[in-house]
Amino acid sequence: MSTKPHFDPSAMTDAMKEQAQQIWLAGLGAFSKAQQEGTKTFEKLVNDGITMQRKAQVTAEEKLAEATQKVSQVAHQFNERATGQWDKLENIFEDRVAKALTRLGIPSAAELQALHARIDQLEKQLGAKAKVAAKPVAKTTAAKKVAAKRPAAKKKTAK
Repeated sequence: MSTKPHFDPSAMTDAMKEQAQQIWLAGLGAFSKAQQEGTKTFEKLVNDGITMQRKAQVTAEEKLAEATQKVSQVAHQFNERATGQWDKLENIFEDRVAKALTRLGIPSAAELQALHARIDQLEKQLGAKAKVAAKPVAKTTAAKKVAAKRPAAKKKTAK
């Protein structure tokens, strides 16, 4: 009696053929299922991709709007600071020029304006006095002319 297990090559071949057949059928089933679900899975992935793309666009637009707003604020602040600095510089320049002109004895714009106003006022006063003085002079001249004509008329009648 031998303790060796019995090995039947023909039985093994049938069992292997059956196992191979089952593996083959399982593979075909998996392939079929993958085809059916693969289309569904592909469509789901496309839809998920569209959703993701929309979310990314919305996020990008929001970030762009935020960045644009921040840049606008920074530009506005910069413009205000620059304007303020130019105003300060302009005031300093005007003050120094005014001091230099005062040292040279040149009147300021305000002083010249006041002088022009005073001249206009004096011209009006002189114009009013000239009109008043011109009226009696005109009457006196007319009276002298009339008086000069009368004696001449008397002389003519006396002859």
